[in-house]
Amino acid sequence: MGKINREDMLELTRRMTLKRNCFSRIAGAYMDREGFVDGTFNKHFQRLSAKEQKQNLEIAKKIPFAETNVRLKEYSFEEKDRTPGSIWQMLMALKECELKNDAMLDIFYEVFGERYQAQGDYAVYFFYGSYDVPLKAEDKESLWESEEVYSFLICALCPVSGDYEPGEPEWGFLFPAFKDRSGDVWRINVFQAEEKKSYGELLEKVVFSHA
Repeated sequence: MGKINREDMLELTRRMTLKRNCFSRIAGAYMDREGFVDGTFNKHFQRLSAKEQKQNLEIAKKIPFAETNVRLKEYSFEEKDRTPGSIWQMLMALKECELKNDAMLDIFYEVFGERYQAQGDYAVYFFYGSYDVPLKAEDKESLWESEEVYSFLICALCPVSGDYEPGEPEWGFLFPAFKDRSGDVWRINVFQAEEKKSYGELLEKVVFSHA
């Protein structure tokens, strides 16, 4: 397990505000406690109201802003985790299509529902974003030139109540990992809200598995 640089995560979250929003799409599913889908959505982020954008930005930001190497940890995909039919392959495809493939998202929700033992109703949120990573001078000041465009997914698992009102994220991930100010498709940053609660089984069943 590698170490996450806190500065990398802070650099990302600074692009997760209403004025500096890096997200272009949001998708997700509302699930009952038995893992069945109650409904799905897939929208252009900018078409949400300002209130909805702010609410969803808070959900997405919780993942990279979490306490690094405690509640947000880095994991590597081994060769066996990257074979055809793997979740890694699905995440790569979802990133490439910018969350515009509903059929593929439906497969993910189905797999998630089958493998996650929920205590109540919940929602799975997906965000697609891109960040034009600027070069940095030797004094660490940003230059205007872009080094790369980092395209990424954030997934957040939230309990829901009432009319699908989301609570605080309990689990989620950032893929590809943002490491040394660059995207790393061989790694993933995984979040869990409760440090002492084990989500190891969920990690193995959902991330390092086959659909």
